[in-house]
Amino acid sequence: MTAPSIFAALSEALERNVRQGAPLAAGIDWGGRHHISGVLWKPGVLVTSEQSLPDAEGYTAVLPGGARVSATLAGRDPSTNVAVLRLEADAPAYTLADPAGVGGLVQALGSDGGGGTSARLGSIEMSGPAWESMRGGRIDRLIRIGVYLSHAAEGGPVIDPACGLLGMSTFGPRRQVLVIPGSTIARVADQLLHQGHLTRGWLGAGLHPVALPRDLVERAGSATGLMVVNLAEGAPAAAALLPGDILLEIAGTPVATPRAVAAALGPETIGQTLTLRVLRGGTLAEVSVTIAARPA
Repeated sequence: MTAPSIFAALSEALERNVRQGAPLAAGIDWGGRHHISGVLWKPGVLVTSEQSLPDAEGYTAVLPGGARVSATLAGRDPSTNVAVLRLEADAPAYTLADPAGVGGLVQALGSDGGGGTSARLGSIEMSGPAWESMRGGRIDRLIRIGVYLSHAAEGGPVIDPACGLLGMSTFGPRRQVLVIPGSTIARVADQLLHQGHLTRGWLGAGLHPVALPRDLVERAGSATGLMVVNLAEGAPAAAALLPGDILLEIAGTPVATPRAVAAALGPETIGQTLTLRVLRGGTLAEVSVTIAARPA
């Protein structure tokens, strides 16, 4: 195959992939002057980037082909950057895909605001394990892609060369483009649809980072911990912790910052009995606590 035909074949394949993925990409309009993109997740459900969706009295979804339908907010979760809208619209069938290795090609799709599709070609710059956002949300996989993304395209679908859906595009630190994986969206969207928010685990303890005395560092296995400064009445922690305790670990995971505590108390911990490792009066101790749902 000659060089021109190789490029022609690649071009045709990329164009075909966009045509197949285009039915997933919808626009979200408010006020008629701006729009962002979203993913038609399932019939009657549109997901998008929470950080780019403004508070508004109502939204209009611009469907592939140009039809415009009203949409209402079902719920939003800043910790995972997922927002869910309800609307009267079908959704195409698709397959959730795992990302290829670093260097694999992806296409970030978006809505042009009038029913058409925008597309950007790039590669996977970084692929890694689950991570916690700055707001304590668990993202099932780290996927960073090397594409230029406009504000209007944020929240749109990201597809692989077989038109498998990797997830939803969003901006990370320094406007790096990240992908919220489909598995994360599936986990969060169901909760938002049913209760409007993501319920997280709750200890009910006020915690403040402290440096440990030098003679305790080796025994504690850490140079820092979280001192219990107050306990909410009736909270799970009230039956297990004392003011002045220094929290070191939750279920074997070191916690040196409040963010680490938030990450350790995901929705899946509600109702679970977890072991807390603490320093109490200079002595290492383990206490058990049953995690409750964070009050609304």
